[in-house]
Amino acid sequence: MNIHEYQAKHLFQQYAIPIPEGKYADTPESAEQAARALNGDGWVVKAQVHAGGRGKVGGVKLAKNLAEVMDFSRELLGKRLVTIQTDSAGLPINSLLIEKIYPIKRELYLSLILDRATERVMFIASSSGGMDIEAVAHDTPEKIISTAVHPAAGLQSYTCRKVAYTLGLKGTQLKALEKIMFGMYRLFLAKDATQIEINPLIETDSGDLLALDAKINFDDNALAIHPDILAMKDPTQEDDKENEAQQFGLNYITLEGNIGCMVNGAGLAMATMDLVKLKGGLPANFLDVGGGTNVEKVCEAFKLILSDGSVKAVLVNIFGGIVKCDVIAQGILEAMKQIHVTVPVVVRLEGTNVEQGRALLTNTGLNLYASEDLNHAAEQVVALAKAVA
Repeated sequence: MNIHEYQAKHLFQQYAIPIPEGKYADTPESAEQAARALNGDGWVVKAQVHAGGRGKVGGVKLAKNLAEVMDFSRELLGKRLVTIQTDSAGLPINSLLIEKIYPIKRELYLSLILDRATERVMFIASSSGGMDIEAVAHDTPEKIISTAVHPAAGLQSYTCRKVAYTLGLKGTQLKALEKIMFGMYRLFLAKDATQIEINPLIETDSGDLLALDAKINFDDNALAIHPDILAMKDPTQEDDKENEAQQFGLNYITLEGNIGCMVNGAGLAMATMDLVKLKGGLPANFLDVGGGTNVEKVCEAFKLILSDGSVKAVLVNIFGGIVKCDVIAQGILEAMKQIHVTVPVVVRLEGTNVEQGRALLTNTGLNLYASEDLNHAAEQVVALAKAVA
């Protein structure tokens, strides 16, 4: 789960990570009031969306006076921001973060991630932070360092000093960075984060370190024990169908094709989509209904798939293991009758009670095609989608 920058900085405050003075706003009037309260010589007006790259597309603006704060707020609020990390529709801007402007001497990069290769929590740092950190990683990877934290020992001061020396920090900045890194580490573990990123971590003219930006991702599987984090969820920043799918225990991701896919198991779903593409089709979605599929789940899955008006045909690929194939077939038939599926549906079943399941799908009078072979099923659904189109 992602959260907004202003929410991430609120968590930073709780873990003694220094941040700029700033205030939340969701109207032009509240933005002006926030700027007045901050009492600075200039302000940054920052669109709050779940995507990076805001500064390159006008989502971060520098205001020299209160009138510009109002103007920029009117310009941003209610609009959609398209960045390199969003699709062509972009994300809605419903709130802003107003912050004081600070003189920047240097921009650094600091993040904390879970590295699956080493099975360690790992700090990543660079003396070349800012908006072009991706280019730095691609063109000059030697400027980026990483250091793992052993789970038994935890974060140690010498690790912080190693990172500080690499970033060219000295004197009191060593202790300042150590405080930031320990704050990040405690926050990461306490809230089951998967990533904490500060880009940029700035060095001001006076030598202070501030987290100018903040990004935190959390493990969805741990949200049940973190109601405070779950309360920060912003559904407007996510796909409506993906949010709906989560309520029914379905894993759904919207894609750009015209062939709906309903599969049980993430690996089988990926293989199914690959095969559809190999046969000349384009999947409209990734949909894993899970191992414990039932009639309700199948109905909701069909509703999700068919809510996409671009879907011209549906491929159902189910391996009957935990749930028997005849039960799956009954669920498919019931779902098609309940929600009046009109597009052609190709079903491939395999596993326990497969013969009984296939028999149920024969001569139904519905726009349904039972296939014994996945290769043939993929070819058939692609052909049907093209015929409808």
